Amino acid sequence: MRFVNPIPFVRDISISKAFYGEKLGLAIKQDFGDFVLFETGFAIHEGKSLETTVWGHPSVSSGAYGRQNVLLYFEHDPLDALFARIAGHVILIHPIETQPWGQRVFRFYDPDGHAIEIGEPLDQLSSE
Repeated sequence: MRFVNPIPFVRDISISKAFYGEKLGLAIKQDFGDFVLFETGFAIHEGKSLETTVWGHPSVSSGAYGRQNVLLYFEHDPLDALFARIAGHVILIHPIETQPWGQRVFRFYDPDGHAIEIGEPLDQLSSE
């Protein structure tokens, strides 16, 4: 067995596809309409559709899916350039900060309220 990836439920697949594709710069590998797989292996799925697939019916809740209980982690270099490009287009949790382990990261929310963390690549820390 191998772990592949989490698949966040999203309220509007077109908004989320544009957010991850255009704002974060993730290239789409496959687009199945309600399910989008990016080249990095990250994927998103339209929530009502996935709820029906998994549980046989959509949820009665119409709120955001992000519940501040999962952090989606990405790495990017150069971090400062990405932060400058997207900071004005997202709800920031915090700007770039150095973590106790030495990695620089920033955190924000996607359109569904999922917490996103983007950090400089960890393998760069060992070479500095």
